Amino acid sequence: MVHFVGAGPGAADLITMRGHKLLSEADVVIYAGSLVNKEILNYSKKDAEIHNSAQMTLEEVIEVIKKAEGENKVTVRLHTGDSSIYGAVREQMDVLKSLDIQYDVVPGVSSFCGAAASLKAEYTLPDVSQSVIITRMEGRTPVPERESIRSFAAHKSTMVLFLSSGLSEELSKELIAGGYDGETPVAVVYKATWPDERVFRCTIESLPQTMKENNISKTALILVGNFLGDDYDRSELYNPAFTHEFRKGVR
Repeated sequence: MVHFVGAGPGAADLITMRGHKLLSEADVVIYAGSLVNKEILNYSKKDAEIHNSAQMTLEEVIEVIKKAEGENKVTVRLHTGDSSIYGAVREQMDVLKSLDIQYDVVPGVSSFCGAAASLKAEYTLPDVSQSVIITRMEGRTPVPERESIRSFAAHKSTMVLFLSSGLSEELSKELIAGGYDGETPVAVVYKATWPDERVFRCTIESLPQTMKENNISKTALILVGNFLGDDYDRSELYNPAFTHEFRKGVR
């Protein structure tokens, strides 16, 4: 059996209880070493076989799993955050399916949730933004034209950008070209929830300079939008005048 487990955003104690249990029982652990906090490996068995997938290809990962299956061992494939976001898990699961190897998926806390917690922010504020766009800049890996930063920026919704720290100058230009005001607030969260987390606040226009001055080129999320400001409407959910299923108001 193979368990795909989301390790959480960084802090070792932010792995889920289910993920922790499976990790502590696993005979073989394959972890995304470039992103997963190694402290989380302390939850694994002392005699567990550990593999760092940062240096491995898909084919090599599958070979380790096949060997473990042949020896009737349990494998945990440990991904950063939640594996459904930029986790490259579909290709692994499809191969396992073709080999008739059983697997399941355990969700994790994504770094975009960890970043919001670090900022004490709410992405969806009434009359500010009710949508969150999770995306990335085009780099060596292409992005469909219909999903370009410029096209998304036209909505002026909350945006969370993964894998874009080294492209901040291009990102700033694309956001402004798409419709964002250059003074729109931005938060850069480096290694969200890790012990060495750092947070920088700036604007879309000043983003490239902020990244350069602080030597940030990877392992950071870039959050864009007026949810980072102070102006918003009170929610109707806890408004005493508002009627809903559990409470009677005047309207």
